[in-house]
Amino acid sequence: MADTILRGISATGGIRIFVAETTETVRRAQQIHKTYPIATAALGRLLTAGAMMGDMMKGENDRLTLRVAGDGPLGKLIVTSDSSGHVKGYVTNPLVELPSKAPGKLNVGAAVGQGTLSVVCDLGMKEPYSAQTDLVSGEIAEDITSYFATSEQVPSACALGVLVDTDGSVLNAGGFILQLMPEATDEDAILLEENIKKLPPITTLLSEGKSPEDILLTVTEGFDMFMYQNETKPEYLCDCTRERVCSALLGMGKEELRALIDEQGKAEVTCQFCDRIYNFSKEDLEELYARLTKK
Repeated sequence: MADTILRGISATGGIRIFVAETTETVRRAQQIHKTYPIATAALGRLLTAGAMMGDMMKGENDRLTLRVAGDGPLGKLIVTSDSSGHVKGYVTNPLVELPSKAPGKLNVGAAVGQGTLSVVCDLGMKEPYSAQTDLVSGEIAEDITSYFATSEQVPSACALGVLVDTDGSVLNAGGFILQLMPEATDEDAILLEENIKKLPPITTLLSEGKSPEDILLTVTEGFDMFMYQNETKPEYLCDCTRERVCSALLGMGKEELRALIDEQGKAEVTCQFCDRIYNFSKEDLEELYARLTKK
């Protein structure tokens, strides 16, 4: 079954919600990066958040980058997404193992550690919009919630989950981002808080067979909700090409590229997002160097 992002808004316009099932997306990331369970959970949560935040953008060429830089053993987590649901990401150290903080509950916060969450939105303007906030817990959902509150001044609630099987495979993944708009009342906020308090984990709802629509209606129980018909189908998709790798090599500059040719005589470049390998012979590199010297 294809992954889905569903959007809804209340009849009064006071609340909006994005609900995502990202099982196949996270499963693909785990297969590419061969992540251990705790890295699968951390990266999967950030991929899910990135997919929903990408869906919030309107422009066809809009791009979003989420960067979690903690002092825990996972290192950095990077996720990029666009408004069409395409998402990709990687974690510096995918083979981390830590004791669970409770039976069946991975200690993602300890694996991420303390640090910052950076958000960069490229909306086609002269300069991309960027913001950085301190990590609240390293559990990702709370950190996304904090970002919206402090950087965008939008009261929000975020829930993210990845259920990993005993063999390391992904059983399910998903989440939601709920936001209070200016039209929201204090009564709206209280009712939503009560709904969220009694809500089981996202992975439990997905394990019970609940769809994104079911989850949306459960979170917003007591509200008249309208759901957008144009659902987004998120997908793990890397858009790397040999041409882009060539551009990166050209970006090294004449001196560094000359040194690479003289010292190694070849280059092997691996894409961090999809592990695709691009090989360049000495002749390939000399051709790139010639392009630089002609400028």
